[in-house]
Amino acid sequence: MKQAYVRRSVAALLCAFVIAPVVNLYAQQGKVIIGYVGGFRGLVNTSIIQPKKLTHINYAFVDVKDNRAWLHYEKTDTVNFRNLNLLKQQNPDLKILISIGGWTWSGKFSDAVLTDTSRQRFVASAVDIIKKFDLDGIDIDWEYPSLPGLEGNVFRPEDKQNYTLLFKELRRQTDSLAGITHKKYLLSTAVGGSKSFVDNNDMAAAQQYLDFVNLMTYDYSENAKIAAHHTALYSSEAGNAHNNADESVRLFEAAGVPAEKLVIGVAFYGHSAILAPGSKGLGDSTAKNARAGGYSKLRDSILKIPGFEVRRDHHAKADYAFNTETLQFITYDDEWSVKQKCKYVKRNKMAGAMFWEYASDPKGYLLDVIYKVLR
Repeated sequence: MKQAYVRRSVAALLCAFVIAPVVNLYAQQGKVIIGYVGGFRGLVNTSIIQPKKLTHINYAFVDVKDNRAWLHYEKTDTVNFRNLNLLKQQNPDLKILISIGGWTWSGKFSDAVLTDTSRQRFVASAVDIIKKFDLDGIDIDWEYPSLPGLEGNVFRPEDKQNYTLLFKELRRQTDSLAGITHKKYLLSTAVGGSKSFVDNNDMAAAQQYLDFVNLMTYDYSENAKIAAHHTALYSSEAGNAHNNADESVRLFEAAGVPAEKLVIGVAFYGHSAILAPGSKGLGDSTAKNARAGGYSKLRDSILKIPGFEVRRDHHAKADYAFNTETLQFITYDDEWSVKQKCKYVKRNKMAGAMFWEYASDPKGYLLDVIYKVLR
């Protein structure tokens, strides 16, 4: 992919404008509903998408290669961009962003934004994509700055400062593009909902350039040695008190991110494990991991298997399922828990809700609840 890099004169630099802090315009317009749509599988089945129930689609993912934003599956990515834009015929207010990185493709961020020059060129490559395909913004899903993510990922202490500088440069270049297209461009980031993420990044500085901070308030129980909720709203009496969405919200607010920019995460999929012999459910030891699947499959098929019981944890505001015969434990978001999260968003004057990932609930059971409560 060819990259355009314009060298500015000293005079032009002296005339550059100061970037003003971003104000969340959605605060007075209703809550946002952001759906991550996976293009990493190939062509997206846009026929299952209900655009009137969404405010934003984040297209996952754009890769990072040679310190540039890169369409890993360019042949299908380009078709997906065109088809997603067609959804605006049904909802003209729908915004479509590229999401760069993700768990698998975050390993090159640290190098790409290490210097002023590399950062400017990386951002220019990302802006080129949204300009070429007439998209509405950029979401950065760096897992994780200053911290190890997938084994082998590059990370360094300088990530903390460069994470903020990345958004500053993104805002500068998207504002510059807006001066040409007369179109508002959005910037967001998906963040780990943990204390370690907050401690290792300057979110107060970063948020001033962002429209939304999407809290990944799920996967809390991944690889856990006990049966625990993976996407609970509050702590459970039977689980880790520090693995819940409420604590994540409080951590990011304390770190300087206004509630009106925070977006709570909803999981459209579950985690599962087979528990140790003699187990009775939540809080017991796990023996091995098991497959769970997306919510449509869970609701319509798996949870109807004989032996499964759906149980409600009123402390955590989360349901889970346990099969008393096979000892299979499944943790997930369902209609009741999603309703609790959305009511929490309204009570706490947050920006809205986002979910991973659309194809995991093609029947729209959970999106229907989000839309009913928030819009």
